[in-house]
Amino acid sequence: MKKAMLVVMFVLAVGGLVMAQTWSSPVDVLGAHNNNGRGCAGCHSPHSGSFGSGHAGAADTGSYALWGQDASPLYGKTIAFGDTGKYTELLPSSISTGSTEVGGILLCLSCHDGNVTASNMMVNQSYEQRIGLLTNTSYGTGKIPTLLGNDGTTAGNYTNDHPVGQLALISTGSGLVNTAGVLSVTAGSPYAQFVANYGWPALAPGKWSSPYGVTSTGAPYVVCTTCHNQHVMTVYTSSASSPIANDGGGKYYATYFFVNGPYNPNINNVANANAPSTTQFCRQCHFGESNEANNTNNITTVFQ
Repeated sequence: MKKAMLVVMFVLAVGGLVMAQTWSSPVDVLGAHNNNGRGCAGCHSPHSGSFGSGHAGAADTGSYALWGQDASPLYGKTIAFGDTGKYTELLPSSISTGSTEVGGILLCLSCHDGNVTASNMMVNQSYEQRIGLLTNTSYGTGKIPTLLGNDGTTAGNYTNDHPVGQLALISTGSGLVNTAGVLSVTAGSPYAQFVANYGWPALAPGKWSSPYGVTSTGAPYVVCTTCHNQHVMTVYTSSASSPIANDGGGKYYATYFFVNGPYNPNINNVANANAPSTTQFCRQCHFGESNEANNTNNITTVFQ
């Protein structure tokens, strides 16, 4: 009897793991960034930059990623993020530099800051919520805004938005190590245990680039694309270099809001002996609030 029970428990455990690895999106994975049918050209103009998309940004003389939106209202602007605005970020003066601040902050805000698209393709409500994918009723019925600086509070309010930029440094320690701007994890450390229980998808060096910026002194800092993958809204695909719970890479997990990692807010009533993926994702940077940083090492993640 005991042997049979152990076999059943093993099958259930493996079944749960497989379920977590084989998520399939119910909608096109580009989601909201299909731009009501404009598709990729809604952001990337194949010819003539922002002019090819019907904009006329005088300052848009660069060619970064064939960018097709007019970012000219934002060039050289200082934005004060979070905590009464103490995280100030001076945006680049053009897109031609191709810096992390361009691709990771400026281009995101060229649509999401509320200065450009509030009157055209964006409705300022979470796409998943609007089409019914967000079923967790604890979010309430109010619209979840998608425009920063134009979110229904005071005009130009960025102090209620997560800091990004060179003052929003990523804390290291407890096994998360910064070496000349490259993050790594020390085996056997508390952070390594966290990686085993969730992963580190937003911080691990990617195949083509790092998901964070690096200051002139080598300190890593948060940008929009640290936490968000603008090209895939509903699925996170793990890689061998940044596996989720040591899955080896190449597995598929539910995610929402273009979050760059497993992040499923539809999971309700997660048992106290586990942690939801929504909590674990944030602990990659906010590690001091993790289980593993507080001598609690057996709390695994419920992904979906």
